[in-house]
Amino acid sequence: MPSIAGLLEQQEVAARRRVDGLREEADRIQAEVAAAEQEGQEWAIARRRVNTVLAPDGGNTAAAKVAQGPWDVDAQPAPRDAAWPKTMVPLWRERPGGG
Repeated sequence: MPSIAGLLEQQEVAARRRVDGLREEADRIQAEVAAAEQEGQEWAIARRRVNTVLAPDGGNTAAAKVAQGPWDVDAQPAPRDAAWPKTMVPLWRERPGGG
């Protein structure tokens, strides 16, 4: 018959192993979160840069600030046409006969 001290020690060892496993998993998840945050920041930078390039003034923000008066600070920019014409994508349908 195992001793109470032996049973307690087994439970303690099992608990330590579980803690170690959870810590490793937490480290892995934290690394994934950091990578996802970095990727999100990179996409936000890319979006801002594309918006700058596609701006009506060609990204010349100084000219836009000079053209606006102090009363235009909160004004929303006027909508503009897309940079390229819109393309119609045909609806996909399966051909009769499955081919």
